[in-house]
Amino acid sequence: MAKLKSCAQKKDLDKGSRIHADIQDSGLLQENTYLGNALVSMYAKCGALTKAQQVLDELPFRDVVSWNALIVGYAGDGRGKEALGCLQQMQSEGLSPNAITYACTLKACGIMQDADMGQKIHVEIASQGLLSKHVKLGNALIDMYAKCGVLTKAQKVIDELPVRDVVSWSTLIAGYVQQGYGQEALACFERMRSEDLSPDAIAYACILKACGTTQEVDLGEKIHDEIASQGLLEKHVNLGNALVHMYAKCGALTKAQTILDELPVRDVVSWNTLIAGYAQHGLGKEAVGCLQRMRSEGLSPNAITYACILKACGIIQEVDMGKKIHNEITSQGLLSKHAMLGDALVYMYAKCGVLTKAQEVFDELPIRGPVSWNALIAGYAQQGQGQEALDCFQQMRSEGLSPNAITYTCFLKACGVMQDVDMGEKIHVKL
Repeated sequence: MAKLKSCAQKKDLDKGSRIHADIQDSGLLQENTYLGNALVSMYAKCGALTKAQQVLDELPFRDVVSWNALIVGYAGDGRGKEALGCLQQMQSEGLSPNAITYACTLKACGIMQDADMGQKIHVEIASQGLLSKHVKLGNALIDMYAKCGVLTKAQKVIDELPVRDVVSWSTLIAGYVQQGYGQEALACFERMRSEDLSPDAIAYACILKACGTTQEVDLGEKIHDEIASQGLLEKHVNLGNALVHMYAKCGALTKAQTILDELPVRDVVSWNTLIAGYAQHGLGKEAVGCLQRMRSEGLSPNAITYACILKACGIIQEVDMGKKIHNEITSQGLLSKHAMLGDALVYMYAKCGVLTKAQEVFDELPIRGPVSWNALIAGYAQQGQGQEALDCFQQMRSEGLSPNAITYTCFLKACGVMQDVDMGEKIHVKL
């Protein structure tokens, strides 16, 4: 048992598999449920979920611990459907879930955005009076509702909890931030403090994001001072990144750059945050400079880096740099995995006036969404090619995509270029 637990902690699958073989040879699985559960847990924690499922299926005796080990593995790996399937199979065998089962299946509901299933589990938990005994279940409920976007329900859960901790509030704050409700997140932060709860690194990171969303740079600076006074920046890279993000979103890019320069550890996320800030504020040259510094530190760009840099290349009309980035993306096979890169390439070529290349990239995209259509239509309109812009608009609609405000703006510009008052009036009527 101890050896299997050690393998799980170290994620030593090879050694765990050898111990499994020894156990099978000795025939111990037939009489020891604890060993079977330890094996399921070991494989699950090592990420070998197919093997964990196989071991569980072959156990002569399964209990709630057996199923929990597998459900924890599936939920931790983001495989919500399989975790919920385990819950149903477990219940069909006459086994009752416990607090661990419920916490993990609620996580699975959040992954699946399955608020209906989550609500059913909520009813079961409430009927058994488990919320008063297990704070983690309340937090799991808040997390599930927040991830499903049902924030009023998440708020109701936290209001009714007999005991709230920092995790409870951080989870709700994160939910509000993810849905773009910055003011609500800030209100939760104030309530948390009024209950004499001290923020942890996660709470600080979430509230800094809320400050960026609401442009509350003064509050962000106060949070910055608190973090610095507690020496948290040296321990938590994500806090440094959150500070860079907050200052960049608030337009304080000099401050964002200073923070990044002073970070004891910088990663790709740190640089992406600053690059995105420069690109969003039209400072393409500075964004490209960040890419060069990032590479000089031995860090490789990811899809987000490339998308932001392509935007920067479009801003400063740096088509040669854009082409180099295009080649890198292609050589790494990233276009098939990240739709935003296709959109960014169309935008870059269109902004640089290389419309034949923008059209070529667009035609080869596996999925074309409103962003890529808008970029192409805007490019044609800006270059005075009104007819091509109108053709794109009509083709977009023929493919079943609905224009948004940006599409209409670009299309109306194209109507002006074409001096097509009739078409412009038809669009005006629909607005």
